[in-house]
Amino acid sequence: MPDIIHVLPERVANQIAAGEVIQRPASAIKELLENAVDAGATSVKVIVKDAGKTLLHVIDNGCGMSKSDAEKCLMRHATSKIQKTEDLFNIRTMGFRGEALASIAAIAHVEIKTKRQEDDLGTQINIEGSDIVSNEPCGCNDGTSIAVKNLFYNVPARRNFLKSDPVETKHIIDEFQRVALAFPNIAFSLFNNDNEVFHLTKGSLRQRVVGVFGRNYNQKLVPVEEDASVVNISGFVSKPEFARKTRGEQFFFVNKRFIKNGYLHHAIQNAFQYLISKENIPSYFIFLELNPKTIDINIHPTKTEVKFENDRTIYAILMAAVKKALGAHNIAPMLDFERETGFEIPPLGKGEAINMPEVKVDPTYNPFNQGATWTDTSSQSKPSVENWEELYRPGGAVARQNLESDVNQSQLELDENDDQRGQARRPIQIHRRFIICQIKSGLIIIDQQNASERMLYERYLLALKSSKAAVQKSLFSKTIAMNPGDFELVKEMKDELNTLGFEIREFGKNTVVIEGVPADSVEKDAEVLLERILEMYKDNVIDLKLERQDNLARSMAKSLCVKAGRVLQEEEMTVMIDELFACSMPYYTPNGNPTITTLTNEELNAKFGK
Repeated sequence: MPDIIHVLPERVANQIAAGEVIQRPASAIKELLENAVDAGATSVKVIVKDAGKTLLHVIDNGCGMSKSDAEKCLMRHATSKIQKTEDLFNIRTMGFRGEALASIAAIAHVEIKTKRQEDDLGTQINIEGSDIVSNEPCGCNDGTSIAVKNLFYNVPARRNFLKSDPVETKHIIDEFQRVALAFPNIAFSLFNNDNEVFHLTKGSLRQRVVGVFGRNYNQKLVPVEEDASVVNISGFVSKPEFARKTRGEQFFFVNKRFIKNGYLHHAIQNAFQYLISKENIPSYFIFLELNPKTIDINIHPTKTEVKFENDRTIYAILMAAVKKALGAHNIAPMLDFERETGFEIPPLGKGEAINMPEVKVDPTYNPFNQGATWTDTSSQSKPSVENWEELYRPGGAVARQNLESDVNQSQLELDENDDQRGQARRPIQIHRRFIICQIKSGLIIIDQQNASERMLYERYLLALKSSKAAVQKSLFSKTIAMNPGDFELVKEMKDELNTLGFEIREFGKNTVVIEGVPADSVEKDAEVLLERILEMYKDNVIDLKLERQDNLARSMAKSLCVKAGRVLQEEEMTVMIDELFACSMPYYTPNGNPTITTLTNEELNAKFGK
């Protein structure tokens, strides 16, 4: 039997590595930017065409490469950053594994021009799918220019899985912002289809944040500084009044490398406790400086996940640092109306002692005894025995947590005999969340938020395929300055958003004007509404990989649905029930959460031993 194990050809190995390292155009931009930073550049220019599918071009004025180095940089695991195993535990550069250029070259046409300051001529190398097609001297500026053309040209399956241009552009902008924020001492510029999106000059971190996210950020920032033996912390958090219910700008950097870390995010959320509601999220730009030996950054191909040696200590220091910053800048706690104050004990005066409250109970009291009296002598009226049956009529406060989804539309038909006795079948709202309605076989219980989400989803999906939704004209138009990534998304979805009831038009660079919102909306702030929809849309793209129309309909429905806690009138509940059962799939939200459950007569009887 012949041998069956063989070594992969270099080209195939490079393509496999590319699949891990280069997942989309933004991945290539990240690697090229990090190389430019490691080369000591003080100015970096990025040019993007067709969301990176046609061209990704990064030009820096760094140290450049010799002819020999330019050739070796295209080999797998060729790196100047590490030479021995011990170097892995003392990494202070952005790149170190030597996979980036080899991976990019395996799936694109790449042109490299590079020159050292001491050389008279530079080197130009052209590569197609890992094959060097030309290698010759050239005249060029000091530094390195790398142009990546026709990305994934030889991996059509990967190219077909790319999202629309605005979505891919948004990912590119995200990666650009992360590197630009980490290095405010470097000038960065970004051109997208010949339009300048960013022009960032050298400056302080505050100036860089303002340059990336807009001038209005200058008033939002609270500086954070803390030096400790374990970690040095610096950066900014936003003031509590600028926290939002949607994810905005949350950035962690460890030794200037962007990371994602839910544990540290929780530390900042805790620092804002009692300053913002639980649903709101503050913006932050936090930089952690640690000994490289106490972290492991080589646990994920994209290097966005880091393992800490002293994560609990860092958590505590970070939370304390943010609390200290908010206190130092006189950020007073905001009133929290949802906070339980019944157990709060006021400070005692001198000589005072805590006395247990005396509880008086009359064990003989019977609420149905007309002659009974309360032990409490307050003016509270005594309950009457008359009409006590109202407490137990169908439609009372009955709710179950074990949701089922076996409702049949025919169950909503009324019992004719009951109708003849004049007993109405009016829906009743309980706990400002559930709608209870009597049916022939028992009770139907509807979650008002889930039901509203399903109804709006189907309504918006139909509107996108057929007609325009109703618009609620604003008395005054709202001008919104957006970050470039969100602006690109709005440009992409503007026609669909207008079809669903918005009236949006572009108004200069990264700015839109909203003159109307969907008639279904109860949110008065058009900016908050649009931000919420965009955040949900972006989350769905990443988590669910939905198509645009489906994604937009879900995002709109989730944002505009009737929320739990809203009081509904009888007419509103009746309309909701009718519209829900007119849906093609009334029993679940688009995400699969139940909208309806039933409580049968048999189950009710069993509860009372009958």
